[in-house]
Amino acid sequence: MTGGGRGIGAAIVRRLAREGAHVALTYRMPFAGGSVYAMSKAALVGLVKGLARDLGPRGITVNNVQPGPIDTDMDPATGPFAETLRALMALPHFGTAEEIAALVAYLASAEAGFVTGASLTIDGGFTA
Repeated sequence: MTGGGRGIGAAIVRRLAREGAHVALTYRMPFAGGSVYAMSKAALVGLVKGLARDLGPRGITVNNVQPGPIDTDMDPATGPFAETLRALMALPHFGTAEEIAALVAYLASAEAGFVTGASLTIDGGFTA
C-alpha cells in the first residue's frame, strides 16, 4: 500500500503515517460470476478472526474493512458501471479513499483498542 495517486491504499498510508498502525485487511466482491474470488475473500474473514485470537494476547488488533463503491482510479465515480452501482446504494454516491482511510486509521488507533476480529462494511448501504 504505497505510492502516490488517489487510491485507497495511498490514502491509508498517508493517514497511518500520522497515527500509527495495528493490522487491517480490505476486501469486497459485489457481483455474480466471481465465486472463486468471493470464496478467497470470505477466507479472509476467517483469517482475521483467527489472527485476532492469535495476536490479541500480544496487544495486536486485526480487523477486516469491506469497502463498497469508492471513487478511485480503478473504480471511478464516472466510470462505465457507476450509475448501476449508485442505483443499488442507500446513499447514491461513491465513497472516497479518505473515508476508507479514516476507518482504517480509527481501527489502528488507541480508541479502537477493544475492536478486533471484526468485519466492518463501509459501502454507502450497497449491501443494506
